[in-house]
Amino acid sequence: MATLITLLTDFGYADSYVGEVKGVLLSQVHGAALVDITHQVSPGDVRAAQYILSRAWHRFPQGSVHLAVVDPGVGTDRRVLAASTAGHFFVAPDNGLLSFLPADAHFVGLPIPEDAAPTFQARDVFAPVAGQLALGAPLSHVGHPVTDVHRSPLPAPRHDGTIVIGEVIYVDRFGTLISNIPGDAVEPGVRIKVGGTEIGTLARTFGDVGRGALVAFLGSGGTVEIAVRDGSAARLLGVGVGAEVRA
Repeated sequence: MATLITLLTDFGYADSYVGEVKGVLLSQVHGAALVDITHQVSPGDVRAAQYILSRAWHRFPQGSVHLAVVDPGVGTDRRVLAASTAGHFFVAPDNGLLSFLPADAHFVGLPIPEDAAPTFQARDVFAPVAGQLALGAPLSHVGHPVTDVHRSPLPAPRHDGTIVIGEVIYVDRFGTLISNIPGDAVEPGVRIKVGGTEIGTLARTFGDVGRGALVAFLGSGGTVEIAVRDGSAARLLGVGVGAEVRA
């Protein structure tokens, strides 16, 4: 089975950046399977990167290495981390991107080579370490243990009497508003509201309403989502990340 390395960045595809990172990985780990989770995270949006990686990493087999670089602090004194949990490995900046990892995850801080480009550490620092991990190097061989990693987890919903109050934590490319309210927190028959607009009770899928209508449903990530069939809920409602959701 080929070594599997996933990549998640905000680099886009207009420039050579993704290709250069992949070139380093393939030069080091011959025959590696490189899987793009996404390179279309909005520039510098660490929170979106955290959300995307948190719902995707466990879909891959144990032994996978996840290279995630959304790094507005590149070249500063922020640390570069490698981590392991549940048989998976991660390489990412110490800016909260890995806040979804459990408390018992193991973290190490990575040395920064003197010849690494200060503005492209994804290529010169992150990728070589991801390659080492993919080749079987233990965490202890790539860095020194750290316990004070920066954690800024995504917000959790709260209860106000019989009402669950959450918020939109991500907006996908379809304009779907993805909330942090888990499906099992929603009582049957409760009408969902977002940003003060009543959406209705939970439906099963987009096709349960007519074209252009708002619909709330339990999304594939396990939380309440609000969409417009054949349209954009974000555009129709004029709301985005941080908008209040009530259930």
